[in-house]
Amino acid sequence: MPAITFQRIKEDEKTRARRGRIITPHGIIETPVFMPVGTAATVKAMKPEELKKMGSPIILSNTYHLYLRPGHEIIREAGGLHAFMNWDRAILTDSGGFQVFSLGAMRKISEEGVTFQSHLDGSTHLLTPEKSIEIQEALGSDIMMAFDECAPYPADREYVKNSLERTTRWLKRCVDYQTSQEKQSLFGIMQGGMYGDLRKESARQIVEMDLPGYAIGGLSVGEPKAMMYEVLDSSTELLPKDKPRYLMGVGSPDCLLEGVERGIDMFDCVLPTRIARHGMAMTSTGKVNIKNQQYQRDFGPLDPNCTCETCQNYSKAYLRHLFKSGEILSSMLMSQHNLFFLLNLMENIRKSIEENRFLEYKKTFLERYGEY
Repeated sequence: MPAITFQRIKEDEKTRARRGRIITPHGIIETPVFMPVGTAATVKAMKPEELKKMGSPIILSNTYHLYLRPGHEIIREAGGLHAFMNWDRAILTDSGGFQVFSLGAMRKISEEGVTFQSHLDGSTHLLTPEKSIEIQEALGSDIMMAFDECAPYPADREYVKNSLERTTRWLKRCVDYQTSQEKQSLFGIMQGGMYGDLRKESARQIVEMDLPGYAIGGLSVGEPKAMMYEVLDSSTELLPKDKPRYLMGVGSPDCLLEGVERGIDMFDCVLPTRIARHGMAMTSTGKVNIKNQQYQRDFGPLDPNCTCETCQNYSKAYLRHLFKSGEILSSMLMSQHNLFFLLNLMENIRKSIEENRFLEYKKTFLERYGEY
């Protein structure tokens, strides 16, 4: 039996949106779900206890970063990532592929894997499909991602075709190297860039392996949103209905809604905490830039419709003061609000699917919020 199972609870009558449930060794995940990103075994500026209080059932951590520091063997000795960071709910670890491919001139791709220089000290490392699985097994995540090559945008057809075929070969090596499907589930990743026929071929190759779940990779890498939606329109239909579908690296409210409409179950992104550290908040009426002069004497909350602890206890004037003063509390409070906002958005989306009013909810939300 795989470590995770997926239940389809309800399908929207007018779209491909669906309400589901993923059962993992560390709890139940109600879907569609947004996963906060804890790159280095921490969601920036947030304690695990705060994330649990606001209802996050799963977080994402990063194989590349944890391999370089503190090292997967240290985390294994600590009892795995759950024990190391005091998080008793589900964890998904990405393979490290996106990070090493983002290094540009600091990495070299071969059939064996990717040789790269550490961004920390310049030391040279080889990350292979087998090494990625070895690290993720040491981390003990509930869901592991296969090592893949994320083609850049734009990229010519021949490059993307070769890239996706290598990704499939690497996936087979990941499957062969995995030691236990009962403790951790391995997801495959569809590639194919912006080429519909290559997406179809990638899906055919990875679905043949009958994995517990599948991700759509190679999107949100600089292409226009309209192009991403067009690729999604055809991509989700290529993946099994009885397995969770994960759109990697997407987290703005409009993209979450568009992804759900097309049948996506899982999302992740650093966006909410990254923009929080720069003084930006997501609210029910759109974005708020707390740096703006207009908030100097605004003693109301970031969002009067929000029940997070930040909005219940602190004013925009105070938050602006914290940011202008360079206080750490600014990042903490703004991150808390943005994560709560997205988790609450997903809860409302789930309810709207259950009640057959998803499109109505999407329309109302976007009329107030606008496009990110």
